[in-house]
Amino acid sequence: MKIVKIEPIPVAYPEPNDFGAERFLCLVKITTDEGVIGWGESITQFKEANAAVAALIVGLSEFVIGQNPINNEVIWSAIKERYWWYGYRGGLAAYALSAIDIALWDIKGKALGKSVLELLGGSVHEKLPVIASGHAHDSSIPKMAEQAKEWLSTGLQGMKVGFGKRGNAHLGYEHERDVEYVKAMREAIGPNKSLMIDMGYAIKWDVDTAIKRVQAFDEENIAWIEEPLGAWNPDGYRKLKDKSKCLIAYGEREWNVAGFEQILDTGTCDVFGIDPGRAEGITGFVKAVERINTYQKQVNAHAWSSAIVSAASLAVSFSSLAFKLFEFKPLRNPMQHDLITEPFEQTDGWIYPPNNKPGLGIEVIEEVVDRYRQPA
Repeated sequence: MKIVKIEPIPVAYPEPNDFGAERFLCLVKITTDEGVIGWGESITQFKEANAAVAALIVGLSEFVIGQNPINNEVIWSAIKERYWWYGYRGGLAAYALSAIDIALWDIKGKALGKSVLELLGGSVHEKLPVIASGHAHDSSIPKMAEQAKEWLSTGLQGMKVGFGKRGNAHLGYEHERDVEYVKAMREAIGPNKSLMIDMGYAIKWDVDTAIKRVQAFDEENIAWIEEPLGAWNPDGYRKLKDKSKCLIAYGEREWNVAGFEQILDTGTCDVFGIDPGRAEGITGFVKAVERINTYQKQVNAHAWSSAIVSAASLAVSFSSLAFKLFEFKPLRNPMQHDLITEPFEQTDGWIYPPNNKPGLGIEVIEEVVDRYRQPA
């Protein structure tokens, strides 16, 4: 079996979970001479990144065309050898590699008649708890509390909510409003549901602000605070960790093992968020998880894009004890519910190991891909 075609497909779609904002992904479709198709994805998020990543995928096709997809790690390594000059620590090159690698795992599983989870050694979890991962949008805290109850009414076991996002919530900017919101959320969802707070890129807290805010949140028993001091502030995170009770989560803006290793060395991160659509695909994801697991830290799949990345994330999540839960967007959206024939669903707050269908175990609906294909 040999690869004969690789096609990058930039898509743009409206995301209800992000206040209807247009978001961007670069999908990739790889085809073999036997007609086997693999799908991958990178979470480019912005229009300009989409075009650049698509161009990189075309340029990197010389390392893919003509190769046996079963040798996916050989292809992964060859691409890494090329992009050291323009993406040593990640960036657009990592996006391109991520999409290609996920598609190669999909094809490899199909070629061997095994699911990606089986290729990774099988499941170490019977099931994983599911939480809602959404953004706060409304100006009314009582309305957002009612929305939280609605999200969790299907049995979801907790919620992670983003501050500093699009919309009218104005969270992350005022101490009193933030504390009022967290108290309202705790009262709305009850004492036994997990509550996580995710600070968006727009929020720029200094260390003292973070300590004061998180200590107040701790009164409502939050499970973790995500990126309260951004992507890299080891001294600040160390001070925050010493003066707060909840877990500290960050790492979602890292690209590869070297970046995660740097954070691990600081001892300041309890929960590492990783997206295979960014962190060099399933291969890169697994390599990072192996290192993080040796430090006995938690990993969380930062799978907030399409069903392709969800499929990859579920396979890796069920393959390692480093994972404790899985996130789903609470509102229906095109890239999760329309893109594949059998969308992922939780059952009474749980997600079970992926089916044993070969590869990623999903069937992409190409008419939907074409509907959202980004104009050239």
